[in-house]
Amino acid sequence: MKRFIYPLQGLRTLLKKDRNFILHLLAALIVILAGLFFRLTTLEWLFIIIAIFTVLVAEVLNTSVEFVVDLVTEDYHELAKHAKDTAAFAVVLASFMSALIGLIIFIPYILMLLAA
Repeated sequence: MKRFIYPLQGLRTLLKKDRNFILHLLAALIVILAGLFFRLTTLEWLFIIIAIFTVLVAEVLNTSVEFVVDLVTEDYHELAKHAKDTAAFAVVLASFMSALIGLIIFIPYILMLLAA
């Protein structure tokens, strides 16, 4: 059971520190509800699930990098900035990929709904 205590503590820490994670969770909920509304296929759900979890994992790793950098130095350092900036860019890339997947999957459903 202890194996699950530490991840849950990590989730609690993440929710306290990173409001972007909460925004990503809300966006994921909206996408899931849209997927249920449009009755996505199994293959479409697989892409949606991969997209959602890729963004969430990237955000968790970004926050972890921020914690480690802050642990190492509280002073401004160019390398610390680079570490934080590149980790944040990973989240942007994951979000962009997920948005593209969402557009590819949902636009045809939206167009069919508008045409009806």
